[in-house]
Order: sequence, then structure tokens, then C-alpha cells
Amino acid sequence: MSNINEICADIVRDVQSALGCAVVDLNSGLLLGVSHNIPYFTQSYLDAVAAAAVDMFRGRTVSAVEDMISNMRGAPKKSLVSEVQMTTDNTYHFMTIVPDKPNALIVLITSKSANLGMGWSSLRNAIPKIAPLCP
Repeated sequence: MSNINEICADIVRDVQSALGCAVVDLNSGLLLGVSHNIPYFTQSYLDAVAAAAVDMFRGRTVSAVEDMISNMRGAPKKSLVSEVQMTTDNTYHFMTIVPDKPNALIVLITSKSANLGMGWSSLRNAIPKIAPLCP
């Protein structure tokens, strides 16, 4: 059975122009697994990217909007953000919650030469392998 680091490494190998892949615990912000091929992706950098991803999915402002929606609908509050694709000057970031593991987030970072469909396809294909390994 593979571990999360190995699955992340498989994703990085599978997606042309992939720079790194990680699985983040959205409760704690801790990296559950990571693989990358960029020397300057230091632990501090990886931790900062994980924290930024947590903010996008569970941050204070996102939580405030979810509270408002819950109140307007008269429904119990739930996390509404399930996927995010972000573009920077030089990179694409693909982020998806692991279904049935709502506190596990997979993040893939690629250069902008990557095929968007391949990025999403690789993440979605890895979900069944990652899910059993997440808390």
C-alpha cells in the first residue's frame, strides 16, 4: 500500500509541468504528505502554502459567508467550498477536498504550460488512493 508522499510523487510524475503536490489537513493546517521537484520549496514555504490553502477553504471570511448563507437559508452551516483553481503569474494551483474526508485537501501546483484537464484528472484519479490514508 502506498503512503501519501508516494501518491503525491505519482501525481507530480504524471502531470507534465507539475512542480509539487501536497495533502493538507484543513483542521490543523499540517501537511499530511508532499512531493515536489523544486529545490527552493523549503519547509517554511510548504507550510505557508498549506496555511494559505486552509484560509481559502476554512478561513475566517469564508466561514463568515457560510454563516450568512446558512442563516439566509435557515439550514445548518456546512463548508461550501469544495474545489478551487487559482492562477498566478507563473503557476496554476488545483485544490480539491477529498470526498468523505472533508478535512483533507489535495493541492497540485504546476507551471502555466500544464494542461488544465490533466491537472484535474490526475487529482481526481488519486482521490480513491488518498482517501483511505486520511484521518
